[in-house]
Amino acid sequence: MNDIHVYQQYFAAECTANGTPRRGAAVMLTASSGEGNIRYTVTVSFFPHRDAEDFGISYDACCEDVLYEARGRRSKKREQALMETLRDRADALAAKMDGVIFWDQPLIAARYA
Repeated sequence: MNDIHVYQQYFAAECTANGTPRRGAAVMLTASSGEGNIRYTVTVSFFPHRDAEDFGISYDACCEDVLYEARGRRSKKREQALMETLRDRADALAAKMDGVIFWDQPLIAARYA
């Protein structure tokens, strides 16, 4: 399978995992394709973000959810529809880890593929 981060952005956040405070969250919409199938997932990964230069992603506080899976290929129209629900789905994943994402405090600009 080929993975493409359709969308990726880091935000200020709050979460504690494995006794370590996490002050940042990476939010990604990923398209995985192969053998005529397409799968879109949203991933939230909380990371320490100890200072303005600390973007070391730790995957011990990470959660993923499948948004769409079917036969087919990438579709910009489908990706736009998934982006409209991304924040709600990411917030639900963050809540599973007792975390919160501060959407109004981006740490980097959004990256699109």
